[in-house]
Amino acid sequence: MQIRQIGLLKFIVILFMLTLLFSKNAMSQKKNQMIRLAKIEVDPLQLDKYNNALKAQMTAAIRLELGVLTYYAVSDKNNPSHVTILEIYADTAAYQKHITTAYFKKYKETVKDMVKSLALVDVDLIAAAKKPD
Repeated sequence: MQIRQIGLLKFIVILFMLTLLFSKNAMSQKKNQMIRLAKIEVDPLQLDKYNNALKAQMTAAIRLELGVLTYYAVSDKNNPSHVTILEIYADTAAYQKHITTAYFKKYKETVKDMVKSLALVDVDLIAAAKKPD
């Protein structure tokens, strides 16, 4: 085998090992993720104000916190005051850090009289499918 081929072979082996290491690490991180659904009923007369406060809080969290991985907020088409939020955090510690931030506290204070009910449901991911970016 030529020296160039041996160098290439070593490179491929190292690349494979790094890929395996990072994929195991990513899989292990996903196992530690905290996934929550927040089911919220908002006062219909204050829905626009609520949505604005929610969007501001979500945007800040995604931009400023590494541990906040995903935020999706949706509303029921037939009853827009019924909001469901999918939240994914790197782990429980990331969630605990998130709820101590100034923008989260501001959101909670802003919406406290807008929210008629709140149910937090911790869930486990069964499967995920998404098109590549």
